[in-house]
Amino acid sequence: MAEESGQEKTEDPTPKRLREAREKGDIPRSKELNATVLLLAAAMAAVVFGPQVASSFAAIFFDNFQVERATIFDTSEMMWQLGRSMADGFWAVVWVLVVLLIAAIVGPIALGGWNFSTDAIQPKGSRMDPIAGIGRMFSLKSLVELLKAIAKFLVVAAAAILVLWFMKAELMSLAAQQVEPAMAHAVEMLIWAFLVISSTMITISMVDVPYQIYDHTQKLKMTLQEVKDEMKNTEGKPEVKGRIRQLQREIAQREMMSQIPEADVVITNPTHYSVALKYDPEGGRAPYVIAKGVDFIALKIREIAKEHEVPILTAPPLARSIYHTTEINEEIPAGLFKAVAQVLAYVFQLQQFYKQEAEKPGVWRDQDVEIPDDLKFDE
Repeated sequence: MAEESGQEKTEDPTPKRLREAREKGDIPRSKELNATVLLLAAAMAAVVFGPQVASSFAAIFFDNFQVERATIFDTSEMMWQLGRSMADGFWAVVWVLVVLLIAAIVGPIALGGWNFSTDAIQPKGSRMDPIAGIGRMFSLKSLVELLKAIAKFLVVAAAAILVLWFMKAELMSLAAQQVEPAMAHAVEMLIWAFLVISSTMITISMVDVPYQIYDHTQKLKMTLQEVKDEMKNTEGKPEVKGRIRQLQREIAQREMMSQIPEADVVITNPTHYSVALKYDPEGGRAPYVIAKGVDFIALKIREIAKEHEVPILTAPPLARSIYHTTEINEEIPAGLFKAVAQVLAYVFQLQQFYKQEAEKPGVWRDQDVEIPDDLKFDE
């Protein structure tokens, strides 16, 4: 009964519903994907730029430990030393910061795309409602977030334990190495351990991203009645329907007009009707209509025909008969075969004359065209 009454949300959100939700800032987002992209970017930056950064900071420390005694007691010199060290430190990590900045931008827009909405940042009283807050704390979404947090902890902890286990021998060997090689080796192990542990977040993201998309779709689902109401309010509006029909007519007219240069003849009633016919003996089709119109459209058909030197013959009864009995791309009725054959025969004679292959035919007489009584139209 719920489905029949249209109260159960069983229908996928319509494009309009999705667009409105996006305008309000309601789009699928994954915090786990953001964290994954940021951590992996940091780990890769550490792998690529880590040795260079370590070397630069070692040089900065060495330079600061070599300050002369007189400089230490000179405030201006120490301020200059501090400024230079800060500048050197910044330039040492600048490429790491650039990578992190890019990751911080790419991560959030990887799912849902770029979107800015002022509606999402406007204060809402419902967010300060303690009862609603308690409801959110014990909702299904909160339970899922709790399970994700536990799973994330377990996965990262397991990865860290495995990394320490596999690096156990190398860690123990550090005690036997000289200070500088041991520090370099320790930094290298730390970077690779960070990369491996960060990679475990990919597993969590692979689960979270589909869930966020599913949850967002479920939240925006509509009842059958809502879908019907939306269609009624958009496509059902008279002005929208009128505009759609107008666009359809314009498209059909443009396509029709583009076919007129291919016509074999245009038959007209000079004051109202024009029909353009095409005949392809090899195609096995009877003569068929490729364009037709009345008044302004009829005038336009004649203008295009003149422009492309398509023969135009006046035969008012035949033009009216074809216009009223035949649609575009349809063959003419069998009852009009004889009349149209007379027209095409005259056009063929004209073409032969223009090619200087035959004598000039006589004056065209539309009175000689015979139209069956059941195919005659006065208007």
